[in-house]
Amino acid sequence: MEESSLLSIKELAKVTGITQSTLRYYDEIGLLSPTLRGDNNYRYYHPHQIVLLNFINVLADMGVSLAKIKELKTDRTPSSILEVLRRQEVELNRQLREIQGAYTIIHTFRDNIQTGLLARDGEISVQDLPELPIILGQDNDFRNRESWYSAFMDFYKSAQQYRINLRYPIGGMHESMNDWLREPGWPKKYFSMDPVGNSVRAAGKYLVSYHRDYYGQFGDIPERMEGFARENGLQFEGPVYNIYLHDEICTVDPNQYLVQITARLKDSKRTARRD
Repeated sequence: MEESSLLSIKELAKVTGITQSTLRYYDEIGLLSPTLRGDNNYRYYHPHQIVLLNFINVLADMGVSLAKIKELKTDRTPSSILEVLRRQEVELNRQLREIQGAYTIIHTFRDNIQTGLLARDGEISVQDLPELPIILGQDNDFRNRESWYSAFMDFYKSAQQYRINLRYPIGGMHESMNDWLREPGWPKKYFSMDPVGNSVRAAGKYLVSYHRDYYGQFGDIPERMEGFARENGLQFEGPVYNIYLHDEICTVDPNQYLVQITARLKDSKRTARRD
C-alpha cells in the first residue's frame, strides 16, 4: 500500500481524538503498531486500524488494563468479553461506592465548617434542628477517670464491629442534660456523623451553644447553659450531643476547635397534654 493511502499519526490522532503521545505509547508496548514507517521514520496507519483502535479505546474507557486489552487483541470471543465486562462492572461498582463515600464525607465536613463559620463563640440560643443520622459506638468506660483517650481508643478499636466509618467527624453523646452538666468531658458514647446511621439526633427544638477549645474542654458553657435554661423556664429531654464543627481537619491550633452542644428541649404543649 502506498503512503498516500495511509494516515499519518497526526491524521489518525485528529480522526480518533487520541493524542499522538498515546499512539506512540501504544506502539512502544506493542498494542497498536503503525502499518508502515516511512523513510523519515514517521508512523503511518491503515484506515482499518481505526477499528482496532476503537476496540482499545472502548475497553480502556471501561477501565480494563492495557495488558488485558493487549491479550484480548488477538484472542477474544463474545463469551470472553462478556466475562471481562462482568468483572469490570464489579470493580466499577466498588469504585462508585468509594466515590459516593468520599462525596458524603466532603458534604458532611463542608456543612460543619460552614455552620461553624456562622456561629459565635459562646453564643447560647434556641434553634430548630433537623434530624441528624449518626452511628453510635459502644458505651464508654471511664472508670479510672485518668483520661478520655482510653475510651476513645476503645471506640476506634471497635469501629469495624459497629461498622463505623472513622473518616466522618466524631462526636460525643450524653444520655441527658443532667449527665452532661455533671461530667461534660465524659460522654456516654462516641458517634460518627455517618449518614448511613444506626441512630439519629431527633429533629426538634434544641438549646444550642458553641465553644472554642480542645476536645472535652467546655469552659463555663455548662454553667451558662444551665443558667440560660433556668432564666427562660426551659426543660430538657433526651441526649445531649457534642459535635466538633471545626477540628484538626480545618485548623492547626487545637485551641480553635469549635464544638456545638445541642440539648433537646421538652415540648411544653405535649407536656401540658400529658399532664
